[in-house]
Amino acid sequence: MGEPEKHRILMVSDFFYPNFGGVENHIYYLSQCLIKEGHKVVVMTHAYQNRSGVRYMTNGLKVYYVPWKPFLMQNTLPTFFGTLSITRTILIREKISLVHGHQAFSTLCHEALMHARTMGYKVVFTDHSLYGFSDVGSIHMNKVLQFTLADVTQAICVSHTSKENTVLRSGLPPEKVYVIPNAVDTAMFTPAPERLSRDEIVIVVISRLVYRKGADLLVEVIPEVCRLHPNVRFIVGGDGPKRVRLEEMREKHSLQDRVDMLGAVPHAKVRSVLITGHIFLNSSLTEAFCIAILEAASCGLLTVSTRVGGVPEAFVRCYLSCFVPPVQVLPDDMVVLAAPDPTTMVHAITRAIYMLPQIDPQDMHNRMKKLYSWPDVARRTEIVYNRALKCSNPPLLDRLSRYATSLKKNGLLSLTRTLRWYLIFNFQSPNMRRHHMVPGRKKAYDSGASPIGAAQGHLLFKHNVELGFRQTTTGYIGKSGFQNGLDLGFDCHQERFLEI
Repeated sequence: MGEPEKHRILMVSDFFYPNFGGVENHIYYLSQCLIKEGHKVVVMTHAYQNRSGVRYMTNGLKVYYVPWKPFLMQNTLPTFFGTLSITRTILIREKISLVHGHQAFSTLCHEALMHARTMGYKVVFTDHSLYGFSDVGSIHMNKVLQFTLADVTQAICVSHTSKENTVLRSGLPPEKVYVIPNAVDTAMFTPAPERLSRDEIVIVVISRLVYRKGADLLVEVIPEVCRLHPNVRFIVGGDGPKRVRLEEMREKHSLQDRVDMLGAVPHAKVRSVLITGHIFLNSSLTEAFCIAILEAASCGLLTVSTRVGGVPEAFVRCYLSCFVPPVQVLPDDMVVLAAPDPTTMVHAITRAIYMLPQIDPQDMHNRMKKLYSWPDVARRTEIVYNRALKCSNPPLLDRLSRYATSLKKNGLLSLTRTLRWYLIFNFQSPNMRRHHMVPGRKKAYDSGASPIGAAQGHLLFKHNVELGFRQTTTGYIGKSGFQNGLDLGFDCHQERFLEI
């Protein structure tokens, strides 16, 4: 039996470093593990402030910061066809074999998946969050998801709850959706060298201070816990619109000496905050799969969390077909679950305080090593990639039929948009045709010539957006931020972005 096939993968999302979050961490760690397995991985995202052009990260991970500026919550403005030329150029230049898009709210992801399918590439989509069905934003987002995922090759969700949510919202066949949980870098998140004294109990909260993350719940829980337990102190890390309410609560109840507000905490400094506490509190109102509680458990903290979304579910740990008995995200002796209600949360925190004498941080860390690892996630993702590449490419009429079915009320709009994609790609310019991407043919970009016409390049970048490398200080986070070489600093290797 020969060696496993190696792939050339393009990761696409609006959410990547230097922005911080679960999606950003997932893309980075998954890419690093895939590179160690021998695959070629390239990331495509939008420009962040003065970070534009091509950058290199740890282990040669190549990142294209495309000169599209975000307009809302780090999302780029939807253009439908505006990113076609630059996406195509990256796909050809890097000899990509598969495109992997991340996050349903990423407009760049949706557009790249559509462009890649029009060009005949296999595409995989990963959904990282849960969304509703009744509010205006979710209704519109679900319509977009139905249209985009109608022709996706395979899909991945981070929990079974997330899979059910995605299938209901997008109409994807359940057999095309795989469940691969998130993981944690246990080499980075280690317990404190010495056990903390329990004379003062420290409860740590690290989260975006927004409604969805349960910031309003914290406003009611923290004063009651401080009243019941005089030896408890809170450390709150994170920023957001609900921070004002927490500040007001602290002033109202005179808790300035018992509630520390740290503001936004860079990911490189999360461990240094976690190891100062005994208990980690997660108050999210909806969560597909919470990486934060894994990081806290890896640091040896007992977790108190709301029983929502994918946090409490009994999911099957498997390699797609090899099943073992279901387990929780964390075992019962590592997490205390409670309903998203202030009274219930206070009782759960009280129970966790009495459980602390039985907690061994180092033992908890060792168990996390066995439960969750990024190499395990990468191996499962490889299986999905292999299955996606074995799928046949449907003809144009089949694609049109899928789009018409996905949006019954807007079927004509879907068909028209898909046909425009097809016609623009195949007939706008001889250089835009699919046969120029057949492996083995001489390509224009190999000789340094522009793969896109000068007129198209001028039209695409008529606002004089500079695509060249822009040198910044080495490392957004700093070289000391990550252990074992996991430095998110950028090497100052210069490379022209695209000759357009």
